[in-house]
Amino acid sequence: MNHDLAADLHRRAEQDQAARRLMLETGDGRGLVRVDADNTAWLRQAIATHGWLGISLVGEQGADEAWLLAQHADRDLDLQRQVLGLLQDAVADGEAQPRHLAYLTDRVLVAAGEPQVYGTQYTRAPDGKLQSYAVADPEQLDARRAAVGLESAAEYDRRMRGRDPEAV
Repeated sequence: MNHDLAADLHRRAEQDQAARRLMLETGDGRGLVRVDADNTAWLRQAIATHGWLGISLVGEQGADEAWLLAQHADRDLDLQRQVLGLLQDAVADGEAQPRHLAYLTDRVLVAAGEPQVYGTQYTRAPDGKLQSYAVADPEQLDARRAAVGLESAAEYDRRMRGRDPEAV
């Protein structure tokens, strides 16, 4: 395991989450944009050097944090698409969690204006409430979610809305 790389991932993930909390508290997203840009550039370089930052390289927590940085690299859809391919292989090799692949799959599809597969991505409706982006084949949604270790869509929706002070 590469402990230095894992420590760097941990520090970056903490900065990611702190910037998101600050934006929610203050409405000021400038720090978030800066942190995301820095993390995205760093992740691109780390992948070029090491390949996907999987479990055997950076541990379970590090792999979670690598996925988090990729998930939040929204200003670099090419990187997210690259990571999506790397994650497919990593999941098959036991180097990444299937749920990471599900979340990033949905993120990339939504960015492309396509219906999501796993129902993980939400947006704010005109009335200010959270709503899921469109989902392909909604009748099979819970089966797809279960196959990658996610809770039911109804439970996820309750959890998402429970986190959102404006959802009620």
